[in-house]
Amino acid sequence: MSNLPLTDDFKSIVLNNTPLIDVRAPIEFEKGAFINAINLPLINDEERHLIGTKYKTKGNAEAVKLGFELVNEQMKEERVNRWLEFIKKNPQAMLYCFRGGQRSKFSQMFLAERGVEITRLKGGYKAFRNYLMSAIDDSIKHFKPTILGGRTGSGKTILLHKIKNSIDLEGLANHRGSSFGRQTTPQPTQIDFENALAYDLIQKLDKGYKNLIFEDEGKFVGKVYIPKTFASYLAKAPLIILETPIKDRVEITFDEYIIKSQNAYKEMYKDKYLNKWENDTKSALDRIKKRLGSQRHNIAYMLFENALSKQKLHQSFDSYMEFIWYLLKEYYDPMYDYQIKESIDRVIFRGSSSEVMEYLKVKKDPSPDTCGT
Repeated sequence: MSNLPLTDDFKSIVLNNTPLIDVRAPIEFEKGAFINAINLPLINDEERHLIGTKYKTKGNAEAVKLGFELVNEQMKEERVNRWLEFIKKNPQAMLYCFRGGQRSKFSQMFLAERGVEITRLKGGYKAFRNYLMSAIDDSIKHFKPTILGGRTGSGKTILLHKIKNSIDLEGLANHRGSSFGRQTTPQPTQIDFENALAYDLIQKLDKGYKNLIFEDEGKFVGKVYIPKTFASYLAKAPLIILETPIKDRVEITFDEYIIKSQNAYKEMYKDKYLNKWENDTKSALDRIKKRLGSQRHNIAYMLFENALSKQKLHQSFDSYMEFIWYLLKEYYDPMYDYQIKESIDRVIFRGSSSEVMEYLKVKKDPSPDTCGT
């Protein structure tokens, strides 16, 4: 068992997008795991609890003995076969447990008994996780950030996806970054978000990018937050403002928050999608009631119900445009105007989507010292 392969070359795992077998219990996996990892546990949650209790009361030897009793030959066969099936499809796969200890060692040994050699992560989940968190903190020494800002609906995310040296924080967080930004699928755990961010940073920096572009997000993206040191670094970065006419902003927002949103709900909830979408949209309206004010909230609510009624009766979506225009002008724009005052000294360029793209091509590492607004 001691001669089986072991690695702590975590950077190669990230760069190669190496498939991983996580043999921890499901309860551990749900709290946080790695990109390209699948949970194929050696022991389930109940077995883990029983073994843990035995370890605390009787020590390691008795805990291991209980483990072999719980994972009998039939269970062992079933679990090894699941690993073998995954390895057949992913020959480069590696495996890990929490600390790279007995669970991954035994898993590795059981596979070796079946004639399959697999590499185990030295230090397991904990060591790899520490590496990724350190990579986020260390990354700020190796690139200059530029922040892409602009009013809601200006198309920042659309533009960001055209830029190779960009990192889409909203995409990593599975949230559109506003009160109406929830997706049909849940956001990742904080741990999963941080792991995904670390992967993206490591891969981008390995390609030699010295300047990375981010959308202006603040400290939180939905319920997840950007790691403190990293967020502070971005908060001081030069700011490019994407300027888009209100008509285009309404159309972009309509496409994202009405058409694409309803399509996602339809895929998730089938025939009940419209009621679910209606309830969630009204909940989002209620979340901004205090900041919007009762009178404007009532108007927005009325405009939404009117648009929804026309959709239900006539399959017409046109009235949503008025609802979106009102929200942009009465809620999002005033909030943007207030927030941008604090960042005005960081602004280095303003322009349309094409002008911003051209600016970024010409100026690889923009900074406030070399370009005015």
